[in-house]
Amino acid sequence: MDLPLTYISTMRPKRPDFPASMTPDERAVMEQHFTYVRRLFDQGKLLLGGAATDGAIGVLVYRVDSAEEAQRIFDDDPAVTVGIGHSELHPFRVGHISGP
Repeated sequence: MDLPLTYISTMRPKRPDFPASMTPDERAVMEQHFTYVRRLFDQGKLLLGGAATDGAIGVLVYRVDSAEEAQRIFDDDPAVTVGIGHSELHPFRVGHISGP
């Protein structure tokens, strides 16, 4: 059996004050994004996720079976689809992690 692969997705907002200046439409998209992320965690497809407290960047680390699955998850994220920020997806190797 092959081990799961990890990919990292990053998103940098298009404006530095994005968390404070979201429009109602952007806020709705971000709520859809958070719902999507919670579902991925429940499915075991995310190793971790979070955002810098200053709003500079958001990060998701996927645990997937293939590059195609990582790309599909990335492409289906409402925040990526709408273009809330500058998003990237890269293969990623977890070098250190605490816990079980």
